[in-house]
Amino acid sequence: MEGPAFMLNPGPASASPQTLRALSTPVTYHNDPFFIERFRRAQDRLAQILETQHDVVLMQGECMLGLEAAARSLVWPGMRCLNLASGIYGKGMGMWLRSFGAEVIEIEVPFRDVVDPADVRRAFDEHPGISLVTVVHSETPCGTLTAVEEIGPIAKEHGALTLVDAASTLGGVPLRPDEWKLDVCVGASQKCLGAPAGISLMTVSDDAWGAMRANPDAPRASILSLLDWKELWLEQGKFPLTPSISDMYGVDAAFGEVLEIGVPRYFGRHERAAAACRAGIAAMGLELFPRSADIASPCVTAIALPDEIDDLQLCGHVRERYGVVLGDSEGAGKIVRIGHMGIAARSFEPVVGLSALGRGLMDFGVEVSLGDGLEAAAMAVGEAALETVQAPSV
Repeated sequence: MEGPAFMLNPGPASASPQTLRALSTPVTYHNDPFFIERFRRAQDRLAQILETQHDVVLMQGECMLGLEAAARSLVWPGMRCLNLASGIYGKGMGMWLRSFGAEVIEIEVPFRDVVDPADVRRAFDEHPGISLVTVVHSETPCGTLTAVEEIGPIAKEHGALTLVDAASTLGGVPLRPDEWKLDVCVGASQKCLGAPAGISLMTVSDDAWGAMRANPDAPRASILSLLDWKELWLEQGKFPLTPSISDMYGVDAAFGEVLEIGVPRYFGRHERAAAACRAGIAAMGLELFPRSADIASPCVTAIALPDEIDDLQLCGHVRERYGVVLGDSEGAGKIVRIGHMGIAARSFEPVVGLSALGRGLMDFGVEVSLGDGLEAAAMAVGEAALETVQAPSV
């Protein structure tokens, strides 16, 4: 079977030629000065992208490992945690916290919505002693974006730490751990950055390190040990395990590409792609899954499907017939998703996604105004390009 022509799923995203070249760098000894220099450069580049003075940890393992490591390092039995659940990943974090012995207070909203920061403040007033807030920045299966920039300061005001799942937003949406008072942020390499999966991209505040050191249940001598990374690598320059050498070369190159393009411009690509896609969806007569565009993520557009359409069958058909990979619902509802991540956020990629989706729905007997949708999306892409050309240099 041939590979697809277009990867417009919400991760893993396609890698750029620059990243692919870096992945072909010969494998070196992990203690060789060449590799150590690249590893440190990658740390510094991520800190630049996130505008952070917090420690950066490039934990070796896909983002779920980093999230589990952070949760296990921070949580102790009986700890009172506030979990914000607006999708399947938020619900999953709550299950983790309970399994670690935490007392979990959960604010749950329908998957088409996000948690209101005012409800977070109310939860602190009603439940004294909350020590940790866990939140997913963008629920990728639902296509929603939560206002962590408002939630972080509320938690800090009440003396609580924050753990942010930024798997799908890092590189595609502004994320400022220092300014927003976020203690631990965990991003994925394979989403908006277009790097290979396998590295958890983390920032950790001094407050979070202090809480981990005070936690007798924090992992030690373990692949899940953040404290090992702090005390061995960050403080002594010794790796606690053998890093994923080739993956690190790819991640470093992806960071470099973001900085070369310019961080605001790179973020802007994702916002413009999502706006074009949303314009096309509306003109086609389809409906966004999020309750409003105001809470829709720039990284992925989630579209509500008619009741008679199965998301897996539709995505399989579109991939086989048109060579375009879209995202299924991952169990979040009657949804299909078009990803705007990395190189999939460039130029006419959203138009390709809409064309494949529209043709696929028509093949299943659904009436859509495909021509109107493609015209609206193309117009939005063109207007965004014109604004970029005419924008004054800074």
